[in-house]
Amino acid sequence: MRTAFYISDGTAITAEVFGHALLTMFPAQFEHITIPFVESCDMAEQVKQRINDRYKTTGQRPLVFQTFVDDQLRQIINSSNAVCYDFLNSFVEPIQRELGIAPMAKTHRTHSMHEKTYDFRIDAVNYALANDDGANMKNFDHADIILVGVSRSGKTPTSLYLALQYGIKAANYPFVEEDMEALKLAPELLRNKSKLFGLTITAQRLSQIRQQRRPDSRYASLRQCQLELNEVESLYRREQIPFLNSTALSIEEISAKIIASTGLKRHKY
Repeated sequence: MRTAFYISDGTAITAEVFGHALLTMFPAQFEHITIPFVESCDMAEQVKQRINDRYKTTGQRPLVFQTFVDDQLRQIINSSNAVCYDFLNSFVEPIQRELGIAPMAKTHRTHSMHEKTYDFRIDAVNYALANDDGANMKNFDHADIILVGVSRSGKTPTSLYLALQYGIKAANYPFVEEDMEALKLAPELLRNKSKLFGLTITAQRLSQIRQQRRPDSRYASLRQCQLELNEVESLYRREQIPFLNSTALSIEEISAKIIASTGLKRHKY
C-alpha cells in the first residue's frame, strides 16, 4: 500500500483537502499520515527521516503533499525519498505575475482564530448546538436555515458542518412518529417557512441507521421508516419546501448542495 503524507508548518488542513481530492481520483489504497505544525529545521529533519523510513520499509516512494511557507523547511522535505507536491508555491509565482503584488510569507495564515470569519463560525456552532432537534424553537427567527426531516436523516451533522465550515446558523427540527397522523408545520416553522430546507433518505438506508441505535424496534422497522418518509415528502411537496435526498451523499456534499440551492452566504474566507 502506498503512503501519502500531508505536511505543513500550519494545520495541514489545506494539504489534506487538496491531497485527498486528488487521490480519490485513483483506484488505489493509501495509508494517510498527517503531520501539522512542522515549524523548525529539527522537526523537518525528523519528518524527513520518517518519510525515508517508510520508503525503506515499503520499497515505494511516499507521496508528500505539503504547504510550507518557510522555504528552508520546504527544501528539507523535498530532499527526502518521496514524490513531493508543493501546493502553495506551484501557484504563487503565476498569481504574483498576474496581480503585480509580492506575496507576504506568513505561517498560520488560514484555519486560525485570526481569520475575520472565526467569530462567525464559533457563534454558528454554538447556535447549532443550542438549537438541535427543535430544542429552542423560539430562536428559529435568528436562523440562517432550518433543516427539517425524519429522525436520523442527517440534520444534526449537516447543521454542525454548515456552522463549523461556513459560519451558517443552522437550526434543525425533527418530524417524529407522533406527528405522522396529522403532519403539519408548527407555528414557529410556518413563521420561518422561507428558511426551511428538507432532508430525506431511502427507507432501506434509514432503517439501517436506526437499527444501530434501537435494534429490532418499531422505530427502526422498514415499514415505519417508509411510512414516515412518505408523509414527510408529501409535506415538503404540499408546502413547497425544497428538499434533498441524502442517501448517497457525504455531509460535505449535502452542505454544498444546500448552499448552492439556497444561496446562503458563506463566512469562510
